[in-house]
Amino acid sequence: MIFVHKLLYKLGVKLRNPSLNEQLSYLKETDKLSLKDLELIQLEKCKALILFAYNNTSYYKVLFDEANYNPENFKNLEDLYKIPVTSKKTLIKENKNIIPDYKFRSVKVVETSGTTGESLKYTKDERWDSGNRAALFRYYDWYNVKPWDRNGYFWGYNIHPSKILKTKLQDFLQNRFRLFSYKDENIAKFNKKLVHAKYLHGYSSMIYEVAKTVNQLNFKRKYNLKLVKGTSEKIYEKYQEEVKKAFGSKIVSEYGAGESGLIAFECPEYGKMHVNMQNVILEEIEGQAVVTNLLSFSFPIIRYNLGDYITLASKEFKCQCGRNHIVLDDVLGRVGKLIHGVANKYPSLTLYYVFKNLYFQEKILLNYQAIQNEAGMLLLKIEQDDIKYLKQIKIELKKYFKNDLEVEILFNQKLHTMEGKLRDFISSLDD
Repeated sequence: MIFVHKLLYKLGVKLRNPSLNEQLSYLKETDKLSLKDLELIQLEKCKALILFAYNNTSYYKVLFDEANYNPENFKNLEDLYKIPVTSKKTLIKENKNIIPDYKFRSVKVVETSGTTGESLKYTKDERWDSGNRAALFRYYDWYNVKPWDRNGYFWGYNIHPSKILKTKLQDFLQNRFRLFSYKDENIAKFNKKLVHAKYLHGYSSMIYEVAKTVNQLNFKRKYNLKLVKGTSEKIYEKYQEEVKKAFGSKIVSEYGAGESGLIAFECPEYGKMHVNMQNVILEEIEGQAVVTNLLSFSFPIIRYNLGDYITLASKEFKCQCGRNHIVLDDVLGRVGKLIHGVANKYPSLTLYYVFKNLYFQEKILLNYQAIQNEAGMLLLKIEQDDIKYLKQIKIELKKYFKNDLEVEILFNQKLHTMEGKLRDFISSLDD
């Protein structure tokens, strides 16, 4: 059967992604270049993208001219930082003006999920699509996983009946199986199939939820998993404990977005997130991720604020795995909405630091979700039934919010609807 799926994969590449193999070979060949050589690659690709955007899109022509920025003078990567940062709202508002006046051989229209409340449509050409897939397969190769290997998939199961047949066909073509229902009996069936899978992937929170059921009901089997990959969400320490127990492997982190491309992936040797430098330039500006997608000629993404808080390691840091890509130390979470106190407002990320401190200082590991519908009031739901930690939680909250916020804390709470991403802060208030 694996021969059939390998054949289907090669046929799909030939029809849909003819440049994939060329780009994958290039990424493998350049995987262990020096940081200086990787930056030279970025320089050449970035200059080409900026010149193209200036000459073929009305938006960037106006933007560069108004900023008195001449792309012909682009000499080093520091010149990129003279270009104003772009937001998702701008990409949506200026959509038609960002699409190039250029005829690509193959282009498809893509739409983001809109989980932040803003859905973006953009055009993706074949080289962009193939280059992003090539980056993913390069990373899979680190784990000795092949694109055609049998794999299990966790995503939102709220699929319209009219789309289920199409979804099942896509899953067959990709040698993939998934859960359409998260009932115990369905998880047991999924688990039986997982014995023959090489990798497991999807929302990290869903992998965690299924791992809990596997452990509680003793569905565990002898797996041959080479990779358990979590994507689209932050991976909390509490997840790892449960997932290792269930599947014998920790969750490996992948970071990226549709419009930004694949940004970073965790190495198997030392667990460091290596930035995909051949395809993107990642900046940390005031703690936020700003990305330039070097493949995005059909819809140029230049200095785009992704809306995430991140921490980059210094350029001097070298991972012992031998790869010299810049390392992404941490993805802290979405910039998101604000928590409203009686007198002040606070970044929702404040809660991340509250629970991070509890873990590192008190060894208290908890999963949480906060809900706010009234200024000065916050409902804090804790998954674990650990009321014994109530005092420590209140002390830590007090450090950040003083008496400006009244917090109701509930333990032993179900946090996940299993229909999509897990949101750690939900607010009905306008910022």
